[in-house]
Amino acid sequence: MKSYLIGYDLNKTGQDYESLIEQIKKLGSWWHCLDSTWIIKSDLTAVQIRDNLNSYIDKNDNLLVAKLSGEAAWSGFNNDCSNWLKNNL
Repeated sequence: MKSYLIGYDLNKTGQDYESLIEQIKKLGSWWHCLDSTWIIKSDLTAVQIRDNLNSYIDKNDNLLVAKLSGEAAWSGFNNDCSNWLKNNL
């Protein structure tokens, strides 16, 4: 499985974050320790993930899906967040 970073901005007040979040969680094992940033483990491609999530955002929103290389550094996260990163990147 590959690791992907997902970031989004829903740019209209009152948008349905919950539907988007639930769909992200269905994509595989996930990490969510930053507001609008997720990391998931998936066998899908970045394009497939983007296409899957596009129906949960509006045309005025922003969505980024990027495959991660495996090298990472971080600071300030609790043990659960840090351990997920150590075990999954």
